[in-house]
Amino acid sequence: MYAEYGYSDEKPLGKAYDIGLFKRLYPYVRPYRKLLIWAVIIVLLISVLELALPYVTKIAIDRFIVPQTVAETAARTGENAAEADKTRYLTVDLGDPEIQEIVQDHSLLFSTDGDTARIPLGELGRLSREEISLLRAEDLKGVARIAMLFIVLILFQFILNFLQVMVLEYAGQGIMHDLRIALFSHLQSLSLSFFNRNPIARLVTRTTNDIQNMHELFTSVIVFVFKDFALLVGITGVMLSIDWRLALICFTVLPFVLYASLNFSRRAREVFRILRIKTAEINTRFSETIAGMRVIQLFRLEKQNFKRFRTLNHEFYDAGMEQVRIFALFMPLIEILSSAALALVIYFGGAGVLSERITIGVLVAFISYMRMFFRPIRDIAEKYNVLQNAMSSAERIFLLLDTEDRLSEPAPEKAPPAPDRIESIELEEVCLSYLPHEPVLRGVSLRVEAGETMAIVGPTGSGKTSLTNLIARFYDPTAGMVRINDRDIREWRAGDLRSKMALVSQDPFLFSESIRSNIVLGDSHLTDADLTRILEESNSRAIVDRLPEGLDTPLSEAGASLSSGERQLISIARAFARNPELIILDEATSYIDSETEVKIQQALANLMRNRTAILVAHRLSTARHADNIIVLHQGRIIESGAHFQLMERKGFYYRLNRVQKAPEVSEALETL
Repeated sequence: MYAEYGYSDEKPLGKAYDIGLFKRLYPYVRPYRKLLIWAVIIVLLISVLELALPYVTKIAIDRFIVPQTVAETAARTGENAAEADKTRYLTVDLGDPEIQEIVQDHSLLFSTDGDTARIPLGELGRLSREEISLLRAEDLKGVARIAMLFIVLILFQFILNFLQVMVLEYAGQGIMHDLRIALFSHLQSLSLSFFNRNPIARLVTRTTNDIQNMHELFTSVIVFVFKDFALLVGITGVMLSIDWRLALICFTVLPFVLYASLNFSRRAREVFRILRIKTAEINTRFSETIAGMRVIQLFRLEKQNFKRFRTLNHEFYDAGMEQVRIFALFMPLIEILSSAALALVIYFGGAGVLSERITIGVLVAFISYMRMFFRPIRDIAEKYNVLQNAMSSAERIFLLLDTEDRLSEPAPEKAPPAPDRIESIELEEVCLSYLPHEPVLRGVSLRVEAGETMAIVGPTGSGKTSLTNLIARFYDPTAGMVRINDRDIREWRAGDLRSKMALVSQDPFLFSESIRSNIVLGDSHLTDADLTRILEESNSRAIVDRLPEGLDTPLSEAGASLSSGERQLISIARAFARNPELIILDEATSYIDSETEVKIQQALANLMRNRTAILVAHRLSTARHADNIIVLHQGRIIESGAHFQLMERKGFYYRLNRVQKAPEVSEALETL
């Protein structure tokens, strides 16, 4: 059987459009859109709270910590402040007897105006600490109220952050759960030819690493982008409302930020795509190294294999270092621009404070807002890192989901009901090619009636296993037709036909579960009495009895804890549990010692009793009792008939028997 096994490099993709990928993702997001909307609302509320904190600081400074000048007070009340005094005064209410007493004691320092008095801020040093505390009692109460407001805002921010994390994680985990299920379900529907062309590690990477990258997209990027942009817009609006001149001066660095961001995004995109490709290739190489360790060590291929892996690993290293270089340049550049903007605030804002055009509170607020302004820019750059990583993964995931390498199936409403019984199997002029221009089967025609046993024999590579693959419909013929009950096999649903078949292969696969699970395979109708009977008929009782937990003994990966013969017997028990109408035996005794072969032959005889059987035989002793023997050579049927008939003809089958019995196999081969 030909197949495109082996290591293969990932193919680079063409230009991918993020908008298109987001559209592809929307069906998986739709069930969780309400959660994501709530997450966006919560994030926007968090942004409002973050914007409020510097403004509250400004109020605390301007209203309670640093007294305003008369000009500032006049401007705030709408009066003409052009000629107003710009000296900073502390204004007090004379309605308080203690304050009135202080004013009287220091009448030269205070000027009175009705029920209020004021003292220049610079003269406060001439008063005692107790007197200053009494005069500024209202300011202290105001600062306390601002501090309490600060604490309340931070508590609300904490609660909202907790809710946002929980909502986002619930939505993100749900989306990834659905996407992983869709990918897994799609993989199971693909034909065997697809898996022959794609290394296992590559597919594992798609369902693990790439899916996890998509999880970060929804929990770290999409909603937080709303927060970052909301902060940018909010900070811009607040700064313009506080002092538009100073705000415009600060925004002069934005063109440089925009240029750096665009250049960064262009260079980062390709690097992330290369990293995703190299990750899958490393996983593939590593997986194949582990699986083929016996061959590598036996043929002393360690050095060659190491060189290939080192080359691949160095390519991954180069791509990773390119990513580091891009971020090592971009992030410090943003820091420099942030510091430049802060320097502009300090210079022009400080000059405004000295000229008393703006208050100290405004300057402090601007410094805080400018620090906040570049934080979203840095966050967006980091989120772009995650976004590009996720988009590279999404390209690969949807490339896999777009693969339609599957057998054609009739629509459920058009498919005929499953046959009650397989009455006949017929191949008519069937041809099969796994690769173009390399035919494996050429014009094969045969027919098997219900209850018959047909053996298929021939040299290695003659197409024996390929013929059984067509009957089980793992592949469709390149030409010709396969019929079951005189009906084209493609008219039936493959699952309906396979439910009536069982396959015992030359190297059976067992799952890393209990022996019971491997035999039952999800059939909950089997009782303990049924399992006891199955174990007896399949000669598996001795295997189960010697294991510490019996049927519930867990197996290692692929059943490696059992011998080859024991795995064969368990697979025969699995076939018994299915109670099939058609048995396909693919060289079931090829790798078995003589003693175990006897047990397997007895179990197979029990299995084939009163059933249709197709037997691929490497050892001709297995085929001699078949009702009909098909001899394949170079993809063609060259002989057919019962054992005694073929032996009487003294043709190819006769010479194959001579080869297996001859004491000098090399001499017998020359007669073929």
